[in-house]
Amino acid sequence: MNVKDSSLYVTKDDIYLFCKGEWYQSYEKLGAHPAVADDGTEGYHFAVWAPNALSVSVVGDFNDWNDQTNQMTRTKTGGIWETFVPGVPEEALYKYAVESSGGEMTLKADPYAFYAEIPSGTASRTADLAGYTWNDKKWLNARKKSDFLASPLNIFEVHLGSWKRHDDGLDGNGPAGDTPESSGGSFLTYDELSDELVSYVSKMGYTHIELLPVMEHPYDGSWGYQVTGYYAPTSRYGTPQQFMHFIDTCHEAGIGVILDWVPGGFCRDAHGLARFDGEKLYEREEHPNWGTYKFDYGRGEVRSFLISNLLWWLSSYHADGIRMDGVTSMLYLNFGIDDPARKRFNEEGTEEDKQAIEFVRSCNVTAQKRHPDVLMIAEESTAWPLVTYPPSVGGLGFHLKWDMGWMNDTLHYCQTDFPFRPGNHRLLTFSTMYQFNENFVLPLSHDEVVHGKCSLITRMPGDWWRQFAGMRALALYQMTHSGAKLNFMGNEIAQFIEWRYYEGIQYFLTEQYHTHADQQHFIAALNHFYTKHPALWQHAYDELGFEWIDADNNEQSLITFIRRGEKPKDDLVILLNFDVAAHEDFRLGMPRAGQWSE
Repeated sequence: MNVKDSSLYVTKDDIYLFCKGEWYQSYEKLGAHPAVADDGTEGYHFAVWAPNALSVSVVGDFNDWNDQTNQMTRTKTGGIWETFVPGVPEEALYKYAVESSGGEMTLKADPYAFYAEIPSGTASRTADLAGYTWNDKKWLNARKKSDFLASPLNIFEVHLGSWKRHDDGLDGNGPAGDTPESSGGSFLTYDELSDELVSYVSKMGYTHIELLPVMEHPYDGSWGYQVTGYYAPTSRYGTPQQFMHFIDTCHEAGIGVILDWVPGGFCRDAHGLARFDGEKLYEREEHPNWGTYKFDYGRGEVRSFLISNLLWWLSSYHADGIRMDGVTSMLYLNFGIDDPARKRFNEEGTEEDKQAIEFVRSCNVTAQKRHPDVLMIAEESTAWPLVTYPPSVGGLGFHLKWDMGWMNDTLHYCQTDFPFRPGNHRLLTFSTMYQFNENFVLPLSHDEVVHGKCSLITRMPGDWWRQFAGMRALALYQMTHSGAKLNFMGNEIAQFIEWRYYEGIQYFLTEQYHTHADQQHFIAALNHFYTKHPALWQHAYDELGFEWIDADNNEQSLITFIRRGEKPKDDLVILLNFDVAAHEDFRLGMPRAGQWSE
């Protein structure tokens, strides 16, 4: 049975681009798409890449999961299998039954599925995404005209499954268990988050939300970083259209949305990408640190899959930015490998992964060509040069890079007891030696409040009063330092416990203790102060925006500096005290004569 719309069929040109790594809209034909046959019968057209398979069929709740009912036809070249299945409704469960060259049959989720079964289910779902009507034209038009490197960028990092949960004793999408990890409450839906989270972020004065990966993943404890469904927003919280509505609502409230994206590797689960057709297909090798597989960046079809996926989130979901996770693990051949016998080197005898580097550059060049008003952000933790420079001068092409050095040094300093801070003063100021080498984001992220690192406030020395004072000093330093800002949820209320992915942030603390409420109000005021003062963001990434007054007052644990905007009247003089001693009468040299307001 033929499909009336022939544009769904994979062509020779598509296959050529796919193999070359340049089929950037591969999601338009691969996967499951609603279609109508020549005789008017409605159903879905399915297409999947499985070049080493002996046979592939579509199985689902529409054919009793029978692998003989809907056999697929292989294209002459390219290893793509296609078929039209009549009568398949929207939200039908399905998988591909893939027969390997050895005759083994495996059920696989669709790599290009737009929707998935709620975990612990592992099937894909059919979805027609054409029906959603966006209401963010005003936001997108303003985004096109703005310069994000000369605009406020203050990011609230969120894990949607644990920002808040319902107080019902359930476990995410399922019944409660007998452990704290399985009774933290049911998830808020995308629609509920559209109301509650967007309202909260707007009130707090953040400019952007950054979401830990929302792509479908089987294990809650991976926080979304071990993906099986790269094209599907997780069904834990609702449908793809409801996730569109969430982003739409953010935009209507003047809030940008940045998505964490995980091209560094994928999980080993049997229904996912691993050995998809019985052979290594998407993967090149195992990731030694994370128990995942690294993508084969040298394979054109894999590059087409990933770059198409990047563009999918920008085009179909109107994302305002992408934070590329695990860039460091991609750039180095021997990342995480300590055994000298296992180390590998490129043809030049160095450890750079040439294929991954070119892939990263291609991602950035392609994204910026098609969406020049979208941010590309790197999580890169080494001194790799020119991360935020264009590939034309040898760079990787990102707009921004997380400054892990600032984070490590600053937190080390802040958790140092007061008598020892003078001897560690350089930790506080060293970041300004390189602050304009790249365009930096200053991250106090989820990684800093898990795995026994403690919450930020419990790292602060002293009694409660001094700990809260330390949190205010840290927040002030982050907000007035050059660069963009990022804070993980819970930092703004100084939650004492570490982040737990299986329960909500303890916002009840702000109702029971004035110290936490005061901290929350302070952060909101600081966020609004940042947005209202151009000196803090107009030159956030160049040396025109920063000048030291006194970087060397280690004896008093004080630093003073100037932040400059386009206009002299916008200049700010910043004085930060990291000691317990108060200064009632402190003389400070100002950059010029005149009346200054405190």
